Amino acid sequence: MILIGTAGYNYEDWIGPYYPEGIDKKEMLSFYAKEFPFTEVNSSYYRMPNRFMFYHMQAKTPANFKFVIKAHKSLTHEREDNAKEFEEFKAALQPLIETEKFGCVLAQFPSSFRNKDENRDYLKLFRDRMDNLPIVVEFRHEEWINENIFELLEDEGLGFVCVDEPQFKTLVPPQARATSRIGYVRFHGRNYQKWWQHKESHERYDYLYSEVELKDWVPKIRKIAEKTEKTFVSMNNHYRGQAVINGRMLRELLQEELGDVH
Repeated sequence: MILIGTAGYNYEDWIGPYYPEGIDKKEMLSFYAKEFPFTEVNSSYYRMPNRFMFYHMQAKTPANFKFVIKAHKSLTHEREDNAKEFEEFKAALQPLIETEKFGCVLAQFPSSFRNKDENRDYLKLFRDRMDNLPIVVEFRHEEWINENIFELLEDEGLGFVCVDEPQFKTLVPPQARATSRIGYVRFHGRNYQKWWQHKESHERYDYLYSEVELKDWVPKIRKIAEKTEKTFVSMNNHYRGQAVINGRMLRELLQEELGDVH
């Protein structure tokens, strides 16, 4: 099964391009969930989530909707004396787990997280502290792209996040790999001009993919889906609702070839 969604949904600049004018922010999730089967929750990276937040969020979505929750920064970026934070984070997920709306944890590590012994050990520690929860890992440095790392991820039951992003020297190249029962692809856009130099962080993701660019990914996503139980495809080019446009476009392209696409 392939699920197509977006990285976040409650953007002010989606009002007009996607949401109707005058929509109450509290209604955005239920509106979004009528069309898309999952979303990434990115706010959990900046602020430790709690179970009440997820209880109220899941109540606004249909029974088959899934949430992918980005790991809090204390777990991926700070990484010190954080055993308590792991427990707090896991406790927050319970309403999603209980209602079968939990997709997986998205552990997005910074570009400073390089392929060395202590960091490989940390991946194992991350796995242990998350118990048996499904986890996918996004690297931000190309050092991690080698067969030994793919084997490590497989051994630990960690999913590899495939990315589409500008091809600067140190960034992760587009790889179609599956290392666990969950496949994951994130489309960040290809805005070379604004990737490193921007006033506002959203400028990095100001990019609209062409149908030709997305078509290149169809056989790659098919390859991932063949090896997994579920494959999440997340559009992160969220500026002014471009993620919605490209999510619809990719869904159509995949449905033509594969069928089991939502």
